[in-house]
Amino acid sequence: MRFAGYAAVFGHPDRGGDVVRAGAFARSLEPGAGMVPLLWQHEPGRPIGRIEYLKEDRRGLRVIGRLIDKGAAARLKEGAVGGLSFGYRVRTAKGEAPRELTDLELVEVSLVTFPMQPKARVHAVE
Repeated sequence: MRFAGYAAVFGHPDRGGDVVRAGAFARSLEPGAGMVPLLWQHEPGRPIGRIEYLKEDRRGLRVIGRLIDKGAAARLKEGAVGGLSFGYRVRTAKGEAPRELTDLELVEVSLVTFPMQPKARVHAVE
């Protein structure tokens, strides 16, 4: 099963007050930067598929993924989960509460029940 959505949405505070800015993922998305795993609920031991497309656009960090985990696929198809999220390390940020995240090391993308950024959602499933 394939899905598409946004793991990050630029310019909107998340539940912790952080705001991801356009360009924050640029270094992580450069050729040779390495594979970004697709996980279930940020659990490193629970890969559920692979990311086929990962790129910043004007809205945020766009993701197209393919699920191989039948349980995750069923939950997504039935609408039991639909959030996306990402794990990261901060390279550069401005300010405090809210921080403006301007350069991030992208560690993983996860399908989640409760995304930190409420606008980070799956919007298509095939």
